[in-house]
Amino acid sequence: MKIQKVCLFGKAFCREFKAFALQGNVFDLAVGIIIGTAFSNVVKSLVEDIVTPPFGFLLGGVDFANLTIKMRNFIYTDQPPVVIRYGKFIQEILYLLIMALVLFFLIKGINKIHEIASKRLLEEGKKKVKELSDEAKILTEIRDILAKQNPMIEEVML
Repeated sequence: MKIQKVCLFGKAFCREFKAFALQGNVFDLAVGIIIGTAFSNVVKSLVEDIVTPPFGFLLGGVDFANLTIKMRNFIYTDQPPVVIRYGKFIQEILYLLIMALVLFFLIKGINKIHEIASKRLLEEGKKKVKELSDEAKILTEIRDILAKQNPMIEEVML
């Protein structure tokens, strides 16, 4: 019962929210987020499992995931040392760079497609402007006929 009163109180709000939520843009955004998350996991695996192991091999068998700095705990000596995992940080930076590169090429491709489509629409628009409609052609013929019949009209029209 209270829910109906709230919706009656904010009926315009409920209507607006329903229209917003059911728009195609919201669903497209949700699909994009899901695909982006899956792609993110793929790139993360690429960095952790494929890209960094060869670098570690070239650097003398270093495992980037286990690169750490252990700092002794001076204040609480009975506690374990503080561990800084800089190898994991390096992996995350590589992950960020690959994602940024992929997004750069994706945006560049979308902009190129948009540019091509815009040029095509502009060219089609120019063709349509050059081609006069039937009405315009008839009016032009009438104007020319009237101009031939009366030279005074020709001066006024042109």
